[in-house]
Amino acid sequence: MPRMISLNWTAATLTLAAALAWPMAAHAEEGPQSDYHADDEEIVVTAMRRTSREDTISGVAIVRADELAANLRPGLGDSLTHTPGVSATSFGPSASRPVLRGLQGERVRVLSNGIGSIDVSNTSVDHAPVVNPLLAQRIEVLRGPQSLLFGSSASGGVVNVIDRRIPDAVPDEAIHFGAMGGYGSAANERMLAASAEVPLGGNWVGHVDGSWLKTDDLRIGGHALTPELRATALASSLLPPDPLADPEIDFAANAAIEGTLPNTANRTWTAGVGLAFVTDGGNIGVAYSKYDSLYGVPVRFATEPGQGQEAPRIKLRQDRIDARAEVVTGGDLIEKLAFRYAFGDYVHNEIEPDGAIGTTFSSTGMEARLELVQAQRGGWKGVTGTQYMNRDFNVVGAEAFLPRNSSEQIGFFTLQQWESGPLMLEGGARFERSRQVAKPDASQPQFFAGERRFDAFSAAFGAAYDMAPGWKVAANLSRTSRAPSAEELFANGPHAGTSAFEVGDLDLKLEQAWTAEGILRGNVEGLRFEASIFHSRYNNFVYEERTGAIEDGLPEFQVRQANARLYGFEAEAEVTLAKPGSWTISANGLVDYVHAEIDGAGPAPRIPPLRMLGGLKAASPHLDLLVEVEHVFAQNRTAVFETATPGYTLFSLSATWRPLGDDGPLSLILSGNNLFDVDARRHASYLKDYAPLAGRDIRLTVRLDI
Repeated sequence: MPRMISLNWTAATLTLAAALAWPMAAHAEEGPQSDYHADDEEIVVTAMRRTSREDTISGVAIVRADELAANLRPGLGDSLTHTPGVSATSFGPSASRPVLRGLQGERVRVLSNGIGSIDVSNTSVDHAPVVNPLLAQRIEVLRGPQSLLFGSSASGGVVNVIDRRIPDAVPDEAIHFGAMGGYGSAANERMLAASAEVPLGGNWVGHVDGSWLKTDDLRIGGHALTPELRATALASSLLPPDPLADPEIDFAANAAIEGTLPNTANRTWTAGVGLAFVTDGGNIGVAYSKYDSLYGVPVRFATEPGQGQEAPRIKLRQDRIDARAEVVTGGDLIEKLAFRYAFGDYVHNEIEPDGAIGTTFSSTGMEARLELVQAQRGGWKGVTGTQYMNRDFNVVGAEAFLPRNSSEQIGFFTLQQWESGPLMLEGGARFERSRQVAKPDASQPQFFAGERRFDAFSAAFGAAYDMAPGWKVAANLSRTSRAPSAEELFANGPHAGTSAFEVGDLDLKLEQAWTAEGILRGNVEGLRFEASIFHSRYNNFVYEERTGAIEDGLPEFQVRQANARLYGFEAEAEVTLAKPGSWTISANGLVDYVHAEIDGAGPAPRIPPLRMLGGLKAASPHLDLLVEVEHVFAQNRTAVFETATPGYTLFSLSATWRPLGDDGPLSLILSGNNLFDVDARRHASYLKDYAPLAGRDIRLTVRLDI
């Protein structure tokens, strides 16, 4: 049924696109002018109505392409960890999803140009998100009222990766070309990405892009296992042989693994084409993209008898179609109509060390949204719309931990803003109806067969006030509701990728939260500052707890619900220290912290600890020099069966050379990361006791934009 719905929506897309194209033709005498080289970091584009970052009433971060090039990693989450409030799941170097204010998985939506990634990265931390930061023009991180536009599963926030696969402007030049290539020593990483937009005449623009990434196993700064696990493994190696144990497991060898993290190599390539018709009255376009990857999942090494040990690799593929249509109506009530659509066909195989396919995950889904952007009337503006999603998901194999299931969701949302002088008010609301259906076959009696339905209502209100030139204070209050996912409801089985036996809860209720946030921003001569403090109180918070039981040689993790409390703060600042000649010397820093407590259970699992990062930068038209020190404190507030994580300090240096000057198309970045080869582990990672972060990594990146 979901596939039929997707085909119907595809037909509807083409019909609507044709209808929207008629009024655009009236504006086609002269194509819109554009500057493909401009990138205004202060404009937030994700929430449809372009808004200055300074005017938002919730935490927003924007990572431009040049900043991304300096911090780019194979995983999306690891590429964003220099952003306040953002950590990463770091399930090895390839499968790395963002963690926003301690929240991950179902509470963080990863988008590609405003539409979901249509993959299975929310299903499990070993599944990489199918988005490509190599081709991103910018990445926006949204929290608070604006996230209501994108679904209840965005209660933790939204990460939107924006590219030009469907062009929205006509280049001024005969061809606009961008490329990036690089090398990283920690994994012998080689990468190359390129894209081009070509005016085809008559307001038509063509696009083509591609990328290639290849890495070897990751080099680390010490042993794979923590000292405690190494001691356990060595003690196990001295025990008498167990005739029932796996004879291939060598506990002493596991304890000795050092310098390189086995089974973490990656090979990924992508390709995409797009076509758009662009006028001053709007645009219409379509794109096709393919994503193909083979990457290894770090091994959860056995350290005592009875534990299983697997080293799967994941071979994934996605074919995706995107469509977009926008019409600038010029009306007194509606300024613009915008329609977006995506269909994705995804499959991945978990491949055993002998080459056999252990488990296959397949997902076919689509997402469509229609938005009405209101014309500004006095100080009032806003956007209202509807969103529809469906997914048909199946897991086949000996270690299928989920039954075949389908998900369907329809939502209606609005975000309104009113401004008068120094005061701005903003309010948003969303109603969402969702349906989760489990459809196991006769050979899977362990799974529930049936459906769950949920109605979720969320609302938010906020205000901002300009206290003085360059200084703004803002506050927002939201009440969000999130329906449980199929994975949280229906899981019941072993999963090799995470080395866990996962058990869902069929009786889950809506997860609801009250969240309050206060923000102070300053942007004056020589100083840029932003700080926020937030507090959330959850009813029926969904979390996964290790029970202590061992099933099929794997630790059992049970989905549970309880009330919870989460609070914390973030702050970042940049101050100019001196301007000798053509140089500008500045200092920058950030700090973030999250505290999460579950009633009756203690600290929530995998919550990042206090982090501080500071840097000194010397910038000139041709050369930038940067030294940074990041200190992550120890995390000793641990959940049941969770281990503490030691603190660590990372030291980095980088130089960016622009041979043709600030406005030139070419830049070269040479950086040294974790220069002292520190053994660093992220507490947010399920595998932090088995898979540390990269050791010393010397990186060279070349970026061209002409």
